[in-house]
Amino acid sequence: MTRPRIEVAVRAEAKLGEGPTWDAATGRLLWVDILSARIHTFDPADGRRTVMATEQHVGAALPRAGGGLVVNLRDGIGLYGPGGEFSWLVRDPVPGRRGNDAAVAPDGALWAGSMRYDEGPGGGALIRVTAGAPDALGRSTGTVTDIRPVTVGNGTGWSPDGRTMYYIDTPTGRIDRFRADTHSPGEPLVDEGPLATIEAGAGHPDGLTVDADGCVWVALWDGAAIRRYTPDGALDRTVELPVRRPTSCAFGGPGLRDLYITTARVGVPAPHPLTGSLLVLPDAGQGVPGTPFAG
Repeated sequence: MTRPRIEVAVRAEAKLGEGPTWDAATGRLLWVDILSARIHTFDPADGRRTVMATEQHVGAALPRAGGGLVVNLRDGIGLYGPGGEFSWLVRDPVPGRRGNDAAVAPDGALWAGSMRYDEGPGGGALIRVTAGAPDALGRSTGTVTDIRPVTVGNGTGWSPDGRTMYYIDTPTGRIDRFRADTHSPGEPLVDEGPLATIEAGAGHPDGLTVDADGCVWVALWDGAAIRRYTPDGALDRTVELPVRRPTSCAFGGPGLRDLYITTARVGVPAPHPLTGSLLVLPDAGQGVPGTPFAG
């Protein structure tokens, strides 16, 4: 267990901070407050912040190749253009369900998770979404080629060589591995077994990121910690946090050396003063450049 210098990037009181993502094109960190329906940005160079409201709960906001954002909303996958204009890519409203974590694969496709508000078993899904050519009005229609039932669709990431996809369905308590380099859209994912299982009492696996060494960093909800697992599943680092509910983590900043950590206040009876803030662990390691959504 290590106690490094945890700093505050953005002091906030997010109900359910989530989805930190480095936007290389703008040099800013994106993150969301799901239950407040807000998309935040933070520029570490000058400390500037922005906040944008969405009309639905937003589980993730990720950069698009042509500018703007792809967002995982309550009723499906939406797009914001560079000027802020909104359109639906995949609209699939299901009563009692919302979008949760999401990530972009090395091929530019979006993998998006969902869940029921009551966390009912099997009530969510993991889907793979691509965008078709825009129509005459500039609108794209999304294609969903993979659907996998889950309960709480959460952390998703890829090994640096693109061969392995890591995925978390939180109630399983596992970080699962799937074969990615031979996967064909629409075909079942090839399960390679769990990378790691979180032991009882240590918290619940939530969001994750993969570093340049191929190690997986995972946030432990109710575990007040971030863990780093080697590619063979060995636990080699645990970072204690002052907050009970970290939700996810991502590398960003100059050279992708700083680890940003989102946190949540929801359900915490006596929150620490930093609960709900965006935290940062300076010079934590070496991140991998992300891929913007190709749509």
